[in-house]
This record gives sequence, C-alpha cells and structure tokens, in this order.
Amino acid sequence: MADLLPGLLICLMAVQTIQHDRNTSRTNTDKPPGVIPKTFKGRISKFNHTNQQPNTLQPDDAATAYITGVLSTWAIPSSYILAMLVGIPSNAYILTFLRVRLRAKSLSTVILYLNLACSDLLLLFSLVLRVHYHFNGNNWIFGEISCRLITALFYGNVYCSAQTIACISLKRYLAVVRPFLYRRLAKTTLAVWTCLIVWFLFGAAIVPELLVRQSYQVTQLGVTTCHDVLPLEEKSHSPLVTYRLMLVFLGFIVPFLICIYAHVAVVYHLGQSGCDWRPFIRVSTLVFIIFVACFLPSGILHIAHYIRLFSSGDDRLYGYYRVAVCLCCFHSCLDPFLCMLISKTAASELQFISFRGIPQRLAVTT
Repeated sequence: MADLLPGLLICLMAVQTIQHDRNTSRTNTDKPPGVIPKTFKGRISKFNHTNQQPNTLQPDDAATAYITGVLSTWAIPSSYILAMLVGIPSNAYILTFLRVRLRAKSLSTVILYLNLACSDLLLLFSLVLRVHYHFNGNNWIFGEISCRLITALFYGNVYCSAQTIACISLKRYLAVVRPFLYRRLAKTTLAVWTCLIVWFLFGAAIVPELLVRQSYQVTQLGVTTCHDVLPLEEKSHSPLVTYRLMLVFLGFIVPFLICIYAHVAVVYHLGQSGCDWRPFIRVSTLVFIIFVACFLPSGILHIAHYIRLFSSGDDRLYGYYRVAVCLCCFHSCLDPFLCMLISKTAASELQFISFRGIPQRLAVTT
C-alpha cells in the first residue's frame, strides 16, 4: 500500500495537468472583456470577481479545470471512499484492541493511541459529505454552516493526527534514549496533558474556519463551491493566509522534525545496545516511511502553493495539493494496522520499553 500511494499521487497530478491544459486552450478566448483579475484567498485563489450577485465568484482557467476536471469529480472522492471503507472499521476496532491487549501499566500508550484513533475517525467521518460534494460536480448543497463545520473538522484533524504521531514518537524516544528519565516521569499524567494540548491546538486551528464564509456561488459553472474558492481581498479572509501558514508550521513542520529526530535517535541507540533489535527497527522504519510519504507531499505543496500564489499569482498547485491531502486520509486508515504491527513486534521477544518495561541490557548501555 505504501509503495502504491506515491505512484497514485504522480498519476493524479498528470491527470490534473492534462485537464488544465485542455481547459486553458478552451477558455482563453471566452474571458469577458474589461474584467480585472483579482487574487482570492484559499486553495484556488486567483479569480475574476463579479458584482452581479452577492457571494458569487467567477473562476479563472485553473479553477475551472479543477472544478470540472476528473481529478476533483472522480479521483479524489474515490480515494476518500477507499479511505473510509478501510479506516472507519479498523479505527473502531483499534479502540477495543487497545483496551484489551495493552496492560494497565501502559496506560500512557493507550491514551495516545486512543487519541490518534479518535482523531482519525473524526477525519474520516468528515469525508462523507465531501464525497457527495465532489461527485456532485463540486456543488455544495448542504448549506454554509455544514460547509464550515466539515472544512474545520477535515483540516483540524489532519494536523491533530500529525501532532499525536509526533507525541508517540517523542515518547518512544524518551523510553529508548533516556530510559532513566522515562522511568521517573508521571507518564499517564503527561499523556493526558499532551492530548489536551493537542486538542487545544485543534480548537485553535478550526475556529477561523468556523468564523468566515466558506461557500461561494460560481455562476459561470452553475455550482456552489465549499472552501475551494475564497476571495482574498475580503477583510474576513485576508488574515487567514498568515494564520494557515502558521498552522502548517505547527501542525506539520514541527511534528515532522520531531518524528525525524526521534526515529534516527531510536534506531541509533537500539543499534548500539548489543541486543538484536532488527525486527523492531524494520517495523519502526516502515511506520516512519509511511508517515513521510503521506504527510510530506501535502506540507510541501501547501507552502509552495502560497509562495507561487503571492509571487506570481499562479494557483495551479492547488489541485496537486488536494491530491496530496488524500494521502493524509490514507494514513488515517493505515494507523490502526501500524499500531497493531508495532505492538505485536514489541510484545514479542523484543520486550519494547513502552509496553513491558526497560530491558536491562538496554538500560545499562544507555
């Protein structure tokens, strides 16, 4: 599955590029004269504004290519359906698995994985209405309030999942690299406070999405978009650009750097411990690679989208960013299997510290 996801991303990007080129050649001669292009806030950001109706926007070529293209009307919702079919039952099962399989003295681990499962479930449930939206030709029929709520839950839980994974990686780092400090910590209390902080950041991430308008009519195409077309020049939207870039930093870049450092440090110290930790190292490396493959493209494309948007007014990266976000959804459906794989490896002859206590030889060597 992990090997297929990057290939799927490349194929879908190629489809988006072909669709955009076709649409550009078709619409370049159809632009109304005298319309001054303006920059719009959000995912597809460069549009021609019309004052014929309130809350109405007129898209440019890139926006039209995305809204009418096979990428957003078939490929993305199909990916969401696959993620839901796999992720919802598996995350529901993992809630029972964690409660039954892990021992009471690993309560801190249980709390973190329960937090991850809850975040993944909220993310996957938020895809239900978005699937209908995309299959309906990117036409939102559920009203403004539901658009704000679904948008907030979607992006908030993407960041929440990444932050929780970073916390799990940091816990594993302390257990392996700083075992004596780890034994002195009030792990359950710290796990509870960590989850509360993560959900506080989740709340801070979704509040702006709940306060501003997210749905706009696109009369040229006969649809009402949800979040995909937002006017940058409006005072309610313009401050959100800086805010969203800050969320990318706190919700992705910081967790990503924590995961990189923690993984490298854990692998190095296990390799120096004198025990045969190769099975766990292989599993841990697989989990890390999947995390990178699922979250790195969306983070890079999100930042690159805003850089190109404000440097040259080019918003074509938005379609690719939406494909990359699909990979984050796939990670939400893979998390339960990765959790079970790690716990099974740790509960075997490796006796990993987060589940069974500190192996004596590892504690001596570290």
